[in-house]
Amino acid sequence: MLSRVVIAVVMFATAGTAFAQSPSAAKPASGDENVQYKAKTVYDFEDDMVEGDLQRPDGELVDSIRKVKHSSLIEIRKDFIPEMLKSLEDI
Repeated sequence: MLSRVVIAVVMFATAGTAFAQSPSAAKPASGDENVQYKAKTVYDFEDDMVEGDLQRPDGELVDSIRKVKHSSLIEIRKDFIPEMLKSLEDI
């Protein structure tokens, strides 16, 4: 029982401590340390023959749907102006 308490105390005491990795152990996984990249990469395709076709559907597109004219759903009431004048007379 005492050994479990001692182990628990040691674990809690070292829980906040972070151990840094040594610089020699922090090597890249590939092992190639001297990697250098160019600022600009140029690809030359002058000797390659590039062939291709334009992809389109066969046939012509026929647009035969015309816009339908709908009547307005807003209707002006015929008695609107007389009602407005009547409400002004009441004021």
